[in-house]
Amino acid sequence: MSETTSKTRELLIDAARQVFARKGIERTTMNDIAAASHKGRRTLYMYFKNKEEISSIVIKNEMERLYEMLEEVESKNLPADEKLITFIYMRLDAFKATVTRNGSLRANFFHDSWNVAKVRKSYNLQEIALIKKILTNGIKEGTFSIPDVDMTALIIHYSLKGMEVPYIRGLLGDSPDRILQRKDSVMNLIFNGIKKRR
Repeated sequence: MSETTSKTRELLIDAARQVFARKGIERTTMNDIAAASHKGRRTLYMYFKNKEEISSIVIKNEMERLYEMLEEVESKNLPADEKLITFIYMRLDAFKATVTRNGSLRANFFHDSWNVAKVRKSYNLQEIALIKKILTNGIKEGTFSIPDVDMTALIIHYSLKGMEVPYIRGLLGDSPDRILQRKDSVMNLIFNGIKKRR
């Protein structure tokens, strides 16, 4: 793919993302994307078969951005417990920023449409692998004692998925004091559990 071809393709994808954010994927047409990109429909169809293909790419690109941020956290030189908490909040904040940035597209991040489910499946596996790395390194450094790393990583991952919508809607508190309390609560739950200590 030549540099010009690549730039045109990226321009079309970004134009589509902006139109999806404004109108939603369902109400967007190929004509809308062509008009927003200042390219003809013929050009658009040279690069993409249909709107569904473009929406898949847009969502995939957003998920790749999220993964790169999380990968950066995992590679930081931090104690495992600090790294895990940083990872959790970076992940929630990054999801919130992605959803906010994409306006109407936000609905598609949470509805179980075929495109989103397919893209998120791949992302989910990558995220679980990063969590496992953090947990395994925590065991090696003596910070964590975990009998089943695989199951623990799955539980953390699915807990984070369950927190996405409440976090984005601000139901877990948005004031600085509430954010600190929330972080303390999450740290306490993850590291101490709920059982009373004797």
